Amino acid sequence: MDSAQAEIAATAARMVVEEGLEYGPAKRRAVKQLRLNARAALPDNDAVEDAVRDYISVFCADTQPAELQALREHALTWMDRLSQFRPHLAGAVWHGTATRLSDIYLQLFCDDPKSAEIALIEHGVDYEPRTVTGFNGQPVEALSLSSVCPGLGEPVGVHLLIHDHDDLRGALRPDARGRTPRGDRQAVAALLEAAQ
Repeated sequence: MDSAQAEIAATAARMVVEEGLEYGPAKRRAVKQLRLNARAALPDNDAVEDAVRDYISVFCADTQPAELQALREHALTWMDRLSQFRPHLAGAVWHGTATRLSDIYLQLFCDDPKSAEIALIEHGVDYEPRTVTGFNGQPVEALSLSSVCPGLGEPVGVHLLIHDHDDLRGALRPDARGRTPRGDRQAVAALLEAAQ
């Protein structure tokens, strides 16, 4: 990674932590803020994640562990509510880089793609449907909602990405760094227990 990419990664990391931006928008804003050519080579997400970890260790070491714990506990609550859809936690809350500005991303693996949406309607949960790119590169339906996180005392975004039940087989393949990219309820509970 060249010095411009490293600078983009560091600037993007600050935006991710301080503003709660996702990696893609943070990298694009970093290019503008640094007044680099719009066609500048961007760092990959692993480089941004490393920069986020560095930023947290320097500027948020006293607050981030408790915020991450609260978000993981809240994710577990939602995983229990949606247990019939085989929920798996992904994103910053799973990987350990989340702060109070991070959203919770749960990937649901459903026999019927509309069943999760029907469950939310039956429980009176307000949500916003949209389409996003799933982990396999295909468009998937996402149900986004706001939910008060008791450990933080404020609302956080919870995004339910609806995948076909058969997608679960490929969902647990290790990523480029050999890490599991998402975890089920048991794995999240183990992370919480290890942090205590």
